[in-house]
Amino acid sequence: MLQFPRVGSKLRFFQIKPCLHCRLYSTSDLKRPITPSPAPEIKVKDINTKDSGKIVKIQGWAQNIRRMKKQDFVDITDGTTCRKVQLVLQKNSFDLSKLSYGSSLKATGSIASAPNGNPEIHTEEFEVLNECPLKEENGYPFTPKQSHSPDYARDYPHLRSRVDYMAAIFRIRHRTLMAIHNFMDKNDFFNVNTPILTANDCEGAGETFKVQPDNVDLLKDMARPEVPLEDSYFDKKVFLSVSGQLHLEAMTYGLGNTYTISPAFRAENCKSPLHLSEFHMFEAEMGFIDQLDQLTDFVQKLIKETSLTVLEKSSEDIVLCHKKFGERDFHWLNKNWVTMTYKDAFDILQSHKDQFTTVLKEDEGFSKEQEMFLVSHCESPVFLVDWPKQTKPFYMKESQEDNSKVAAMDLLMPEVGELVGGSLREDNYESLKAKVPSGLEWYLELRRFGGFPTAGFGLGVERYIQLLAGVKNIRDVIPFPRYPHGCKV
Repeated sequence: MLQFPRVGSKLRFFQIKPCLHCRLYSTSDLKRPITPSPAPEIKVKDINTKDSGKIVKIQGWAQNIRRMKKQDFVDITDGTTCRKVQLVLQKNSFDLSKLSYGSSLKATGSIASAPNGNPEIHTEEFEVLNECPLKEENGYPFTPKQSHSPDYARDYPHLRSRVDYMAAIFRIRHRTLMAIHNFMDKNDFFNVNTPILTANDCEGAGETFKVQPDNVDLLKDMARPEVPLEDSYFDKKVFLSVSGQLHLEAMTYGLGNTYTISPAFRAENCKSPLHLSEFHMFEAEMGFIDQLDQLTDFVQKLIKETSLTVLEKSSEDIVLCHKKFGERDFHWLNKNWVTMTYKDAFDILQSHKDQFTTVLKEDEGFSKEQEMFLVSHCESPVFLVDWPKQTKPFYMKESQEDNSKVAAMDLLMPEVGELVGGSLREDNYESLKAKVPSGLEWYLELRRFGGFPTAGFGLGVERYIQLLAGVKNIRDVIPFPRYPHGCKV
């Protein structure tokens, strides 16, 4: 309480509360030591010479160590960028006995500008979190100042994200997926998680992996006389999905435009650098689409916009990958793409068939070699449309002009060949009923109960990343590749 002078014949008293912005401290408050605020943690990607003098904390892995007469220098990375930042340590100020290439560490210090203009950190606190043995038997398989080939790195999938160009690929992968999600959200598509376990083979090629419990006793407990023992868990054969398309179509009939980015599985005995047993498909279904050019226009817009986004946001990583794997030309971003019929493409290939090592067959589609010739011949990505019906799955809509053809399209791109496949979906109930496989009666009902014209496509995520990053082998754009005779870790 504070007492103020008399007003008239009365004393007035006011209770004063301390202001939060200008608090009055007691003597005991003034004697209490002030605890300094901890240094904020910073990522390598965010370090800039504009912040010179700022005290920060950084954590990561040692990439290079240089021991000089008066100072030690440690290059550190944390995975957020292909750049490294240099730590400057005064000689004999820190225990570096456990420090080696690959060691995890943390440091605190002030940001400064190095003589070459790059940012560096003048270290005040330093700690090795865990050493990384190099020389002992079964030591760390990647050594400093040595270029490791993709084939070598592939033998250590659990460690290869520590290799600079592999980390760059995986950052490009992340930004590619984010660019797709953002584009689809902006264009009013809903993301759907389609099932991985399915009772149907969407493509009908018989390249499925069958799923059943490994516990035989469990199967015996669930067995029914009318069901084979190996199928007794689900009462039918169940497979890993080769495509989420059919389930995605079902969601489109209630949500409109939908898409999914999901794992897909193909049991092929193929060791091609363009094939995997487990990969990821970006698939989309669009409602009220009845013209194929509506689909091709959307696909062209999608790939151009997402590619520009990735090339901008991952420019440093793209440059690093192109130095490792070879330069890529993105001239196709600045032109309209060619559309031609399957027949016209076949005629072009037929007139140049002596240039191919693979046999050209009219009703079996085209080989990678033949696809690449068409792209080179047209000097552009190519949409191939109006395919022979026998080369495509049952759900594609027959052409109104020629019922031996379907309203399908494949997009051929430089370097990778086929990137996208799509079509108008058959929306005529009677036409679909005549060719739908057994067990897909629910798919037929979509047309029976308020059906409408739809179209859709699938894009191979890994091939798309190959296209952008310039990576030759598809096994190097997925963190843990699965292929015949290859399922490590």
